[in-house]
Amino acid sequence: MKIFPAIDIKDKKCVRLIKGDFDNKTEYENSPIDQARKYQDHGFKDLHIVDLDGALKGRTVNLDIIQEVVRKYNLKIEIGGGIRTLDSIKKYLDTGVDKVILGSAAIKNKEFLKEACEKFKNKIALGLDAMNGNLSVFGWKENLNIKTLDFLKEINSFGVSRIIYTDINKDGMKTSPNFNDTIKIAELSNCPVVISGGVSSINDIKKAKDLNNKKIEGIIIGKAIYDGDIKLDELAKEINA
Repeated sequence: MKIFPAIDIKDKKCVRLIKGDFDNKTEYENSPIDQARKYQDHGFKDLHIVDLDGALKGRTVNLDIIQEVVRKYNLKIEIGGGIRTLDSIKKYLDTGVDKVILGSAAIKNKEFLKEACEKFKNKIALGLDAMNGNLSVFGWKENLNIKTLDFLKEINSFGVSRIIYTDINKDGMKTSPNFNDTIKIAELSNCPVVISGGVSSINDIKKAKDLNNKKIEGIIIGKAIYDGDIKLDELAKEINA
């Protein structure tokens, strides 16, 4: 199982939000560049980055930071946040990231998602962010009356290469991920699924592994790392365990 330590960028800093609320954020001392180095130094191979400025403005904002991380470190990076055009996708892929995560724009416009998957084969990940079973978009400010599973059925044949499923009620709360709904997504999905939101301890990582579900590709860990609930040395042991 892949372990994706997370970096959320806001105003050039590493931050974490509670349930996606920009007014309820914690800033951390390490810069995104330094945090990425720390992850590489501990042996991590994968990295999940969200440009929160981009998510708010609907365009690539912190491309320079992503370029520097790619240039300096040998990490497979998935990047999301405000990516709403084919040109933005290409800009990120040209830097050398592994996958580009589409969210709001893809959910609001399924044709855009389909076109992106066709143009950038095996490079498009889809972020499905749900609250009480319904999808939310635009920084989780807009809740849609669309069931996550229903939407997945509609786009399942498009060629998405990875799904990142986040239960918004869990995100930043450190109350353990929503494993049950993630399993439902994985059972339906034509592509691998990554668990996101709510990781609280190393036991959540072990539980994810114990699911022994071949469709669940990995798990994202953010706030629990920054707050010290999960030590990087301890987490690094789980990479190849």
